[in-house]
Amino acid sequence: MRALLAGAAAALLLAAMPVAHAAGDPLKVCLDEDLPPLSAHHRGKPDAGFDVALAQAIAERLGRPLKIQWFESKLDEDSSPALEANALLSDGRCSLVGGYALTTDSLRVPGVTTAKLPDFDGATREDRRRRIPIGVLVPSRPYIYSPMTVVLGPKAKDKLKDRKITDIGDLAGLRLTIESGTLGDAILMTFDKGKLIDDITHLVPGRSDLLGELERGEFDATLLDLRRFDAYRAEHPDTVITASGYYYPIGANRGYVALETDKALLDAVNKVLEDMQSKGSIAELGQAAGLTWLAPREPIILGDVWLKILNR
Repeated sequence: MRALLAGAAAALLLAAMPVAHAAGDPLKVCLDEDLPPLSAHHRGKPDAGFDVALAQAIAERLGRPLKIQWFESKLDEDSSPALEANALLSDGRCSLVGGYALTTDSLRVPGVTTAKLPDFDGATREDRRRRIPIGVLVPSRPYIYSPMTVVLGPKAKDKLKDRKITDIGDLAGLRLTIESGTLGDAILMTFDKGKLIDDITHLVPGRSDLLGELERGEFDATLLDLRRFDAYRAEHPDTVITASGYYYPIGANRGYVALETDKALLDAVNKVLEDMQSKGSIAELGQAAGLTWLAPREPIILGDVWLKILNR
């Protein structure tokens, strides 16, 4: 009997050891280094952003130290945010990728078996060459809603008079500007069978200063990600461009994404997110980061956005 009890006690002790070890392991979260005010990592400046604060709060509630793996996501034709996130997770760079747009496309089972890593903090030349065998992504519950919004230049108020922007059609007659090939471009160009086309001036992404030109009064309005406008206001507190208060009705929730093999971690993170959201803690973190925080909304996973735009 003593031998049996001793064996059982030893088994319980061994079973408990991995749990204790896991609790002390860092919670590794991958964040985009240039996505303010969600996340920002720049030399000579402290790490900042809503996703940084949220990851820290979650790590503390899980009783684990936080370790952020910063990465750079390049916007070009050859890049795929979904494959980059998958490669980071599959290579063990992190267990969670934060600020992830929850869409059907971004959560599809990959059509390839390997992917390249994005450039990340600490990457070597060999890392940039490697292809990583990848898995299947699983999302957490969302923690913020990210819509497109209309932003107005200083001369728009006089042209609108007392009229408010309640729909894309209300932009008719304003001098519009948009970056070519963007989601905002597709929305404006296809609205009401091209009703706004003659009012639109296209700018080249990465080469033009979209909000700067709006600030100088060159144009009256644009359509862009609300996060981007928040970042601009933080850098230019005296800006004369203003929020219209209108949000385009098709937007994406953001949350965490992990590999399907890490469902236990996602379950734990989801419980923390649910508790924090019910207490208003997530909204408070957004406000402190200078972010216009909007609660997640249905659909949780956004479907085919292009089809939705064309059908409007």
